[in-house]
Amino acid sequence: MPEEHEAEQQEQSEQPEQVGQSEQPEEAPVDSPTGWVAAHIRRYDRSGGKEGAKWYGLDTLLLTTRGRKSGKLRRTAVIYGRDGDNVVVVGSNGGKPEHPLWYLNLVASPEAHVQIGEEHLDVRARTATAEEKPDLWKLMTGLFPQYKSYQKKTTREIPVVILEPVEP
Repeated sequence: MPEEHEAEQQEQSEQPEQVGQSEQPEEAPVDSPTGWVAAHIRRYDRSGGKEGAKWYGLDTLLLTTRGRKSGKLRRTAVIYGRDGDNVVVVGSNGGKPEHPLWYLNLVASPEAHVQIGEEHLDVRARTATAEEKPDLWKLMTGLFPQYKSYQKKTTREIPVVILEPVEP
């Protein structure tokens, strides 16, 4: 899964900065070093979102965060769901003991950018509250049931992240 390999790809920045499309200069994001993930991102990007928005039948988006240590833009592909106007993603990291680095980047600097197909959105990320998570977890495990086995595989609580659109 795209989000399974995030620990390998996303550096963390000590001084978070805004990432939203309207704030960023023409800075090229650094894509995942994992070959198949990078190929997926390139296909998605080069086609303007016309290809790659579906990955084995699952809806995927491109998420661009600001690295916590490097300060560089980092881009990855993640499975997503919708909750009204909000976009929902899961920081599963394939059930590994550590959070995916894209999630840690969002905790440090919640402003991000997503591409969903041909649509581009500036978003502000937040981790779902204890009250919100059960319904969102049900939504996301309905889209990708393997998240349940990832949760059983790890002692950490897998975060559900809400990406709320913001005006540029």
